[in-house]
Amino acid sequence: MKTTTTPPYYKGYRFPPAIISHAVWLYFRFSLSFRDVEELPAQRGILVTYETVRQWCLTFGQTYANELRRRRPRCGDTWHLDEVFLKINGKQHSLWRAVDQHGNVLDILVQSRRSTKAVKRFFRKLLKGLQYVPRVVITDKLRSYGAAKREILPGVEHRQHKGLNNRAENSHQLTRLREKNMRTFKSAKQVQRFLSAFGPISGQFQSRRHCLNAREYRATLQDQF
Repeated sequence: MKTTTTPPYYKGYRFPPAIISHAVWLYFRFSLSFRDVEELPAQRGILVTYETVRQWCLTFGQTYANELRRRRPRCGDTWHLDEVFLKINGKQHSLWRAVDQHGNVLDILVQSRRSTKAVKRFFRKLLKGLQYVPRVVITDKLRSYGAAKREILPGVEHRQHKGLNNRAENSHQLTRLREKNMRTFKSAKQVQRFLSAFGPISGQFQSRRHCLNAREYRATLQDQF
């Protein structure tokens, strides 16, 4: 009986899974454009167009991100929530982000408004995806957080202090860098799709290297791969 280790969703692709997954990893892990990723395999004699790389990222990026979410252990019980403004096609949108006390990105949501209704929607998305209630929610002093929290998470402690929320604010930095490299985002749907894959894949390799010796770091990196 013939067996194969190739997942069924790679069927019909000319390139093997190792090349496809490596190209997708390069794009989401580093601040590279599709054309940059095209050059790296070409240096090794693998000729693939940047449009092909784009299609691979659209097709497999979210699949890889979902698998990473499924495999990760349960996240922390302290949620840091923060929002930043994004200029999308000339219009201002809000990017809502939640991270735990360890810096793991829990979820993101792009919305056109910055209101109590928007926060409620984000809370519901978080609860549906994580399927557990936090012990503490930490936010800045935006009043919409308090109003939404009282309705959606009534029994959860809520701390509102800008200085306590640096972990969530720092989590936006990689998004800002990619926004600059991509020369702004084109649509809310594009931002949501990209960041939903970008967060888990890039976060997989954000180990605290300064806290590890060389042997520990190599072992951690191998485990991440």
